[in-house]
Amino acid sequence: MAESFPVKPKVRPTSSKNTPTPESKYWRSFKIPKDISTTPSKSLIYPINSISFSPVAPHDFAVTHSASVTIFSGQNLEPKPTISYFSDAATSVSFRCDGKLLAAGDLTGAVHVFDVKSRNQLRLLKGHSAAARLVCYPRAADKFHLLSGGDDSVVKYWDVTSEKCLFDLLGHKDYVRCGDASPVSDDMFVSGSYDHRVRIWDVRVSNSGSVMELNHEKPVESVIYLPSGALIATAGGNFVKIWDVLGGGKLLYSMESHNKTVTSICLGKIGKETVEEAEQHRILSVSLDGYMKVFDYAKFKIVHSMRFPNPLLSVGFSPDCSTRLIGTSNGIIYMGRRKGKVENEQLGDLLGSEAADDGQNRRILRPSYFRYFHRGQNEKPSEGDFVIKRLKKVKVAEHDKLLKKFRHKESLVAALNGKNPENVVAVMEELIARKKLLKCVANLDIDELGLLLGFLQKYSTMPRHGRLLMRLANKVVESRAEDIRSSEQLRVHIRNLKRDVEEELRIQQSLLEIQGIISPMLKVTAKR
Repeated sequence: MAESFPVKPKVRPTSSKNTPTPESKYWRSFKIPKDISTTPSKSLIYPINSISFSPVAPHDFAVTHSASVTIFSGQNLEPKPTISYFSDAATSVSFRCDGKLLAAGDLTGAVHVFDVKSRNQLRLLKGHSAAARLVCYPRAADKFHLLSGGDDSVVKYWDVTSEKCLFDLLGHKDYVRCGDASPVSDDMFVSGSYDHRVRIWDVRVSNSGSVMELNHEKPVESVIYLPSGALIATAGGNFVKIWDVLGGGKLLYSMESHNKTVTSICLGKIGKETVEEAEQHRILSVSLDGYMKVFDYAKFKIVHSMRFPNPLLSVGFSPDCSTRLIGTSNGIIYMGRRKGKVENEQLGDLLGSEAADDGQNRRILRPSYFRYFHRGQNEKPSEGDFVIKRLKKVKVAEHDKLLKKFRHKESLVAALNGKNPENVVAVMEELIARKKLLKCVANLDIDELGLLLGFLQKYSTMPRHGRLLMRLANKVVESRAEDIRSSEQLRVHIRNLKRDVEEELRIQQSLLEIQGIISPMLKVTAKR
């Protein structure tokens, strides 16, 4: 006997569901443990204007909201006592390179410098005549200087120890709202303004103005240096742009994936497990449309997108690739935490040491142990194991089982009872190939014939199945005319089928008339 195969419906175009990529799985692995509101009362609304991570472990982070700055623990994400030395709302925050000092600006134009451990105010830098929206420490080893920018269109370079402004960096013509320090030089900074301009400053040649000017063409909300120091990313309007600084300020790419204003961008990494992964940097952008986008600037494409219920104002990513923060306009911080390989190994070491203390070495199982070969099926494979997957048993439908046994009429009735038109048509086509369909129709009893006529009445006018089912309907009426006349129920099916066919003919006639009207007009238009 020849080998038989299950009857399958013809492949139809369906809506494709994109399978998640490995990178998408990575960004989804940042689970939100809880929504933490920094407001003392749910009736008050304090937007999260700025987020900054400490560059040293355990990477505590600070957020600005209302007239205060809250520092959160990088280990358990719990808030520490709030810093409230501000006379107006805090706008920007930045950690020093050693993580011991914290600088923050406010709407009065003052820049406050705090000791992170004691939360005491050490310095108060006054010089801006309007709100200080930008506060930035150098990234590398400079612990004595600070950059600030404000709504007075001035960028200031401060000596923190003496509380003096060393340079007034002039050039912007509107509010200075953002900036960043170069990762390769403590003397170079970048600032963005609402005058649509991004300026690069070198404090060693501060008297000559900015060393480079870029036109973003929209008010600049955020700007960051990329790790090499040769590229910068700017955000403003509903797009993010990548610029080549070493190439003379050449625009490399413009990403327009947000529907509303992009409010903040930051730099993220794929992982820290290997050196190769550590070099895979991404740009995280948030917008007032509630979306967070992950942008691979090496390939110039969006690799992940996530929707949040509130407008987003700020975003941050920890240096150890374990925490992702997003601040909203109503004072909620969405904290995403990911357990990395290092944490799992440390946990395994801890469990292994505890088991060894109990005299039961449950962590390491080698092939030299008898218990190694009697592990349960729930045991997870190690890196060197070869995993052989058990083939899944193919589920055969009832009509396929009957076709395999050459019970053709029962197979057709089983498919009709299944009420899946694709399967019914597939069985009919198989029976036509076996030259058994008309014989099956002739052997149907009254109830089974009513089931077939009901199916024909429902699906004969569908364009997908119309050609086969209309021919079958004609054959059924010709071969079973006597049975149809003797049964009121079957006559009802035939009347309904006739009514549906006449309605379909009217529709087709109307479409032909419309086509006849439009065709001459299209020909005249084509000649013009």
